[in-house]
Formats: sequence, C-alpha cells, structure tokens
Amino acid sequence: MRLNLKNIINVPGGVCPFSYELDLSDLEFGGAHPIDQPVRVTGQVRNMAGALVLEGTVATTLHLLCDRCAKPFAREKTVRLETLLAQELADERSDDEIVLLDGDEVDLDDVATTAFVLAMDSKNLCSEDCKGICPGCGVDLNVEACRCKPEVDPRLAVLAKLLEDKESE
Repeated sequence: MRLNLKNIINVPGGVCPFSYELDLSDLEFGGAHPIDQPVRVTGQVRNMAGALVLEGTVATTLHLLCDRCAKPFAREKTVRLETLLAQELADERSDDEIVLLDGDEVDLDDVATTAFVLAMDSKNLCSEDCKGICPGCGVDLNVEACRCKPEVDPRLAVLAKLLEDKESE
C-alpha cells in the first residue's frame, strides 16, 4: 500500500492514519511458511515540527514448529513500527533509520515487511521450559521419561565394570 502524504508534508501537527491488511504468506522462514493469515498493519504518520514520524504496529498469528520437540503451535506476533520519513537525505550517507519518500508517498508494504522480517525469532519454542526430544530414543521428554540406558563415560568404564561385578556377587 502506498500512502500519500501530500496533505501533511508542509502542515506541522498534521496526521495521516492508516490501517490495512498485508499478505506475507509467501515469506519463508526455516523452510516453512509460518504466516498463513493476513498481517494487520495500523498506525499513523505525524508531522512533528517538519519531521515526518511513522508509528504503528504489524501483527498476526504465526503457525510454527517447536525447535526442540517439533510440535506445531501458534503464537501472536506484534512488531512496533517507528521510523522517520524524509523526501531527501541531508548528506550523502545512507541512514537505516530514515525511509525516503517516493515523491509524496511512502511504501507501507516495504516498511512493514522489513520490520516484521527483522523481528522474526531465530529460535521458536512452544514454551520456555520445553524439554525437547531425547536424541537417543526419540521420546518427547515433555510427555514421558527417557527410556535410554545411561551411558558410562569411557574413562570410567573400568570402574563401572567393577561395580557390575560387585553387584553380581
């Protein structure tokens, strides 16, 4: 969505609200497409003493797989938008905090998508205390106890053998 700011660019105190839905279902994260619902983008652009400030939120429900136990789960994800808009930069350096306008318009899809992608978690857990899956027997440790026989450290194998011999007597 392109938002035209012509009416507030030269009006200190001017406000231009926005609210729409964005389709990000084609974005891939970790081999999956966790965004299967429209993303809600809401906010406003305000002219604060000649500076255009874009503020808002990007929100949706993510459908993910837990990185520890591999069970599917859903999580609400809300990202705050806060950036400055400008028609041109004062110097030649690029500034990641300032988004350049295209004429009198800002591409809200680009701003919202960039903020949402940068805020995605690198690890997704169904809960903070998820125990995961046992690498030996493959049991879900959140549901039942591990069935693996404890492995003896090879450096202590001789001592373990002595204990076994003593128990068999």
